[in-house]
Amino acid sequence: MRDPSIGLVFWTYRRRFEADGLPCCLTARAGMSGVETILSVCDVDHDRGFRPASGPEAIRNHLLSARLPSGRLLEVEAGYNSWANIAIAARLDGALVHESHPGKPICLPAMAAKMTAQATADGQPAMDMNKLKANKVPILVDILTGLLFFIVAKLTDLTTAALVGAVVGIGLVIAQRFVKADLLGGLALFGIVMMLLSAGFAWWFQDDDMVKMRSTVMGLLGAAIFLGDGLINKGRYIGAGLSRYIAYVDIRPARLAIGLGVTGLVMAALNFAVARLFSTDVWLFYTTFGDVFVSFAMAMYAISWARRGAA
Repeated sequence: MRDPSIGLVFWTYRRRFEADGLPCCLTARAGMSGVETILSVCDVDHDRGFRPASGPEAIRNHLLSARLPSGRLLEVEAGYNSWANIAIAARLDGALVHESHPGKPICLPAMAAKMTAQATADGQPAMDMNKLKANKVPILVDILTGLLFFIVAKLTDLTTAALVGAVVGIGLVIAQRFVKADLLGGLALFGIVMMLLSAGFAWWFQDDDMVKMRSTVMGLLGAAIFLGDGLINKGRYIGAGLSRYIAYVDIRPARLAIGLGVTGLVMAALNFAVARLFSTDVWLFYTTFGDVFVSFAMAMYAISWARRGAA
């Protein structure tokens, strides 16, 4: 679902209650650019609020009101009380008449509030969602190729999956010459080279245990390239290319490349440990889905570090 005011709608929350004997509802819609709230009484909209997705305004609660037929004033406070849940408190002429989550404060967790409030640069919003929209096709291609590797590996073997991935990658490069949409993003050449090296590694060794080590070997190689770009080239290639996938506008490419290079080193070590200590099925699940959480946490810290280094 897409809304012109908030963009792509991720989730809709509805908190129903009664006030002065009338059915009321607070609807909150979380979208790409922010959160919109609507207060309705007897299915008639009375007030509307909005807060952006980033910046100091993003952590404030919504305050909506409606004058009821009896003349009494209904006021509703709404906001996140966890990472992914909306809570409300309704008051009638100042007296509390309803709480969706009794006894719990209506505020973001401290860490979430800090991350959201800090999403500014020189007093202006530091997030530009248009950057993500512009790169939605290559991001989707990355996700689909990862799922393809998982499916082929489960149906056949790891070597076949690696070779199929290489063929698909080459096909995307060829297709890019005939379509206007950007299929490969700002790091097409880097991705192609890494993909071909990975497939060559799998074909040369023809062994599942060695294919599992492919992620460690390629991770170390990739980390070396990232660190080299950040430390020697000031992030002009890898760092600058990756910044296209990040909504923040105050990224320092050199720091981004260095931070992600360190992330690559850690992920390579973790892959080595999982490959050696657990079964192939466990490794396959980890490398396709499980390591996302670790890499995401480390990448977020790397991005935060890169932003702190921005001028």
